[in-house]
Amino acid sequence: MSHPHPELGAPPKLPKGGLRVTPLGGLGEIGRNMTVFEYDGRLLIVDCGVLFPEEEQPGVDLILPDFTILQDRLDDIEGIVLTHGHEDHIGGVPFLLRLKPDIPLIGSKLTLALIEAKLQEHRIRPYTLEVAEGHHERIGPFDCEFVAVNHSIPDALAVAIRTPAGMVVHTGDFKMDQLPLDRRLTDLPTFAKLGEEGIDLLLSDSTNAEVPGFVPPERDISNVLRQVFAGAQKRIIVASFASHIHRIQQILDAAHEYGRRVAFVGRSMVRNMGIARDLGYLRVPAGLVVDVKTLDDLPDDEVVLVCTGSQGEPMAALSRMANRDHQIRIVQGDTVILASSLIPGNENAVYRVINGLTRWGANVVHKGNAKVHVSGHASAGELLYFYNICKPRNLMPVHGEWRHLRANAELGALTGVPKDHIVIAEDGVVVDLVDGKARIVGKVQAGYVYVDGLSVGDVTEAALKDRRILGDEGIISAFVVVDSTTGKVVGGPHLHARGSGIEDAAFDAVIPKIEEAIAKAAQDGVAEPHQLQQLVRRTLGKWVSDNYRRRPMILPVVVDV
Repeated sequence: MSHPHPELGAPPKLPKGGLRVTPLGGLGEIGRNMTVFEYDGRLLIVDCGVLFPEEEQPGVDLILPDFTILQDRLDDIEGIVLTHGHEDHIGGVPFLLRLKPDIPLIGSKLTLALIEAKLQEHRIRPYTLEVAEGHHERIGPFDCEFVAVNHSIPDALAVAIRTPAGMVVHTGDFKMDQLPLDRRLTDLPTFAKLGEEGIDLLLSDSTNAEVPGFVPPERDISNVLRQVFAGAQKRIIVASFASHIHRIQQILDAAHEYGRRVAFVGRSMVRNMGIARDLGYLRVPAGLVVDVKTLDDLPDDEVVLVCTGSQGEPMAALSRMANRDHQIRIVQGDTVILASSLIPGNENAVYRVINGLTRWGANVVHKGNAKVHVSGHASAGELLYFYNICKPRNLMPVHGEWRHLRANAELGALTGVPKDHIVIAEDGVVVDLVDGKARIVGKVQAGYVYVDGLSVGDVTEAALKDRRILGDEGIISAFVVVDSTTGKVVGGPHLHARGSGIEDAAFDAVIPKIEEAIAKAAQDGVAEPHQLQQLVRRTLGKWVSDNYRRRPMILPVVVDV
């Protein structure tokens, strides 16, 4: 199995007749999925998603793929194929289309409807091409065939990309539920035909590669939800992804059965469920869904609220309810259902929300204590089955952290893919398919691009480090006025601390040290304000470290008069 090395340099020119695969996101992480395919100077992109920030990225709203390698080649892009409508696959599209708004978007009916609604908010009117399973589309030099796959959102597609260099199949996110709620199975017969034709490179979902066996069917959850609804005494509040249409359908069915009305809370939830209902993907009995403003007129035992926030996002509705910062107040006897899995890295945030809800008296039902969610990704048993059907000549695990990619590679090897034909790459690692063999040939820039409010890419790792220091250690400001002629201190030092745990009165002990250091600097001929600021920072920082074992941010200001 080949894998990236830190010494990788820039990739060489793509050999004539070769196909280049460059993942810009989704490998080594769960999120911001994006892969660029290149043949004969033309580019095809599959997915363009976002990653949601973790605690060590304070103030960040979203994390995008790095579009640097595309900025000088925007006219070479033939289109963006979107495998399905989850945020980690479509959320970055508005930011890429800001660079070139007329890049065609190719996807299924529901996927395009979701991204078009999102683009409306960005005032972008995209050029779209709707496809469905069984469709073939020639997109520049890329002959694309679309294949139905089952996932936790309707209308998901895999794509087979044919070029003279060979056939590449990208699964997107998939599983093999044999009893799907929408009766839309992963199309194994078509994958078998592709396997017989010869899949030169398979890019396969790795998320659950470590999990043995098969994912339970979605319909198993319906009975559990009915039990929760039957035992609920007051309001039921369900938190889910705003795109998890299958799960919302099960909630609607249970609410209808138990005589409850449903209200959607949150802009993305209201928008997506409206789209799903209008397109026929969500079946809503007449009178079941009501406006959230009418809930005060209904008894608590006739109310179901469906909101976002299942991952503990601080600004989502559920987190705000847990913090008593929402118009909907949790009361004793409410039932809260977290109808989703935990995305790696979100565990602490989710448990913090669960604790907050429990504190106000809610009965919280989540994956840890009830079967209220099943994964949308194939487990190891399904992947083995899939590889035996597809018989790929080369395998490149995608969509997962390193442990998932490695586990998926091992599964491929067990089914007979030669180990030297299995490529474990990560974001930015370039893979060329030449003469039927996939090889790592170099690496390109593929770092995190942070979105903070209206700012895109302006927040750097250094800025995040400063934010972490401010959050963890606090800040101390130091203001000193010196005589520009003599170098003596004529004002201050004035020291103030915020968030450092040090009282301002304690600084009386360090002020003489700062004055002494400035006086010595004056004797040595050091009078430039910037140099004196560094001197104040070092002196004050050493005193804080020696006495408090802390490292707050220190902002010295030296003014000469």
